[in-house]
Parts: sequence; structure tokens; C-alpha cells
Amino acid sequence: MATSDAILTRMMALHPKIIDLTLDRVWRLLAALGHPERSLPPVVHIAGTNGKGSTLAMLRAGLEATGARVHAYTSPHLVRFHERIRLADSLIDEAALAAVLDECEAANGGAPITYFEITTCAALLAFARTPAEWTLLEVGLGGRLDATNVVETPALCVITPVSMDHQQYLGESLAEIAGEKAGILKRGVTCVVGPQQEPALAVIEARAARVGAPLLVHGQHWHAWEERGRLVFQDEHGLMDLPLPNLPGAHQIDNAGAALAALRALGQGAAAAEAAVTGAEWPARMQRLRRGPLVDAAPAVELWLDGGHNPAAGAALAQTLARMPQRPVHLICGMLNTKDVAGFMRPLAGHVAALRAVSVPGEAATLPAAATCAAARAAGIAAECAENVADALSAIAAQEPAARVVICGSLYLAGKVLAENG
Repeated sequence: MATSDAILTRMMALHPKIIDLTLDRVWRLLAALGHPERSLPPVVHIAGTNGKGSTLAMLRAGLEATGARVHAYTSPHLVRFHERIRLADSLIDEAALAAVLDECEAANGGAPITYFEITTCAALLAFARTPAEWTLLEVGLGGRLDATNVVETPALCVITPVSMDHQQYLGESLAEIAGEKAGILKRGVTCVVGPQQEPALAVIEARAARVGAPLLVHGQHWHAWEERGRLVFQDEHGLMDLPLPNLPGAHQIDNAGAALAALRALGQGAAAAEAAVTGAEWPARMQRLRRGPLVDAAPAVELWLDGGHNPAAGAALAQTLARMPQRPVHLICGMLNTKDVAGFMRPLAGHVAALRAVSVPGEAATLPAAATCAAARAAGIAAECAENVADALSAIAAQEPAARVVICGSLYLAGKVLAENG
């Protein structure tokens, strides 16, 4: 049998577009595969603009702490495709991945289908055949027409904060984007709703009323806040006093709150709640790099990696930097040309000493370093270009040996950094 990489390469050629939102092709292939989406362990379906992955990671840590086996589907991957499919607590192995990809390719018979659609079908096939207690599905893009939106009755839905991103696919207003995210709501299925701006919440509430989906809304049905170095969570069941999330950043309080509200809705107790905040790991979300060639090359530098790439992520990064012990902060930033670069930069202006711009290696849609540089300067950040991350880091270390350096702007850049840094 061919390797998973070879099959995935062939799958990239099955559709002229990377993204083409519709469910028709997915339904066709799922029918040919015998409808694996009908045989999944109970599903938690998670949509939103920011925080989906972190919330899923906390949910998974909480559920696994009870002894449950948990499937998880996330995207994009950072280094290897296998990261997207977690089968009953372990990343899918090469033999299992190649087998389900091969089966999906054969069942599809060369018909047009996007890479995300056919690989999502492969994940659902693997999940349906492997015993587990829970399945966590992260939406790829939007919700209503996303390939993951094929489960008739999930156990629970979650919508994390909605903000402006992917406007070319989801709509030009917050309300339009929220309408796409709210497309995952199902009749009679409870949905946990993270903090939302008013236009987004109005759309989600209207959709929930229309389909008869009970909501558990942040600020109404549950609250989460930091108090005296602890996380306090409160809902109708009472108050929980917990450690702060081990995922850094003030925004993780809200993500933890959504995960805790979800665990409560699933009938889980205190042990699951504590494990959710203390046991979650999620690479490239303010991840401290402590070893590897990059760290060795600048040992006095405090090196961080963050894959956030939209205005809300820029604001969250700025908030995180503002709360960290004082050090000169330098950014190494590479972004895609589909992103609101100015919107990402603006919140960071008051928190960083300077920025070095790089292109994202190997990405056709990379924003040229010079354009990132110009956007940073327009936002009031001193900026210059660098050939690559290693060059940028050594230049910063030569100038400011004890700097705090954050490599940021794109999950694709983060994946390249993790691969190169071992």
C-alpha cells in the first residue's frame, strides 16, 4: 500500500480549489463508505473563530482523566498530518492512516472532492471502527457547510468566540460569520456559547430559538474569571475554585470556562474539571520553546511560538504579553496574504520593541516579508525584514541577548518552526 503522504498528495489534486464549502460531496462519499458518521461514539462538535483547539484540548484532558477513551479531530496539522486524527488517546499510526485514506480514495472513485472533505471522511471512518467513549470534532472552517457538520445528533455543541476571519468564505460582517458558525446547532442539542460580541450572540440566539437548541451562554448561564491566582468557575450547579489553565494567556480563562461548562453539561465532575485546566497541551498557542537548535543558538533568549493570525488573536497575544514579567519583546512574524495583517498588528504596537518579518517558507499564499514589514511600520512597530526565522533570531540575540522573542503570525509558520526545531 502507498504511504499516507503519497495518498494525501493524490488527494490534493481531486478538486481545483482548496476550499469549496458544500456538503454534497461529503454526503456522497459517506454513503459510499456505509455512513460511518452514524456509528461514532457520542460527539462534541466545536465551532468558533478563536479558541476551538484550546477548548478541545482542555475537554479532552478532562474526559481522559475520567478513564474515558477520546477520539479527537483537529486542523490544520503543524508538522505531520497524523496530528489531525487522535484515535482513543493516541495519534493515528501510519498503517491505520494509510488504510483509511486508501479506502476513501477507492470509494471516491476519482470524483471531485476537496482535500479537507475526503480526509474528514477518513477520520470519521477511523473513529467509527475504533471503540471509544467520546468523539471531539473541531470544525475546519465556518460550520454550516463544513465537512464535520454531518452528525445528526451530537451529544453537545460548543461555539467559542466569533470574530472576523476568512471573510472571503464566511461573509463580510460579524453577524454573517456567526450565522455560519451557528449552522452546527441541532434540534434539542445543548450548545455551550463562549464570550461573544453582541451581533454574533444575537445571531446564535436567534438560530438556537429557530431550531430548538438549548444554550448555555457565557455571562448568563456560566461565568469564569481569575481571582487571586486561581480560576473561578460558576454556573447553576455551583462554584469551582481551580488552578489557572496551564495554557498561557488571559484568553485561556474564557476557553477553560467553555470547556468546564461543556464538561458539566456532559455530566462530568470535579476530577475532570481540574484535569481540564491542568492537563491540556496545545502546541503553538503561546508555547515556550525550551530545547532544539533555535534555543541552542540563542540560549539567553526567552523563546515563544504562537500561531494566532487574525485581529482577535493579535489582541489576545498583546494581552498575554502585557501580563508577563517585563523583558524587551521582539516579534518574528510571517503571515499569509489572506489575513488581516493590519488588524493583527494594531493591538501589538504598544507591547513590542521591534519586529522582524519573514516569508512563510514553502507556502504559495505567504505574504512577502516586505509587506509584513510595511504593515508593522504602519501600525507603529519598528520593523525590518529577515531571510528566515534563524537569521531573525540571531540578529535579535546579537542586539538584545535577554529578549523575549515571539515567533507569530501563522500556524503554517509555527509548523515549519516546530519541524526545523525538532
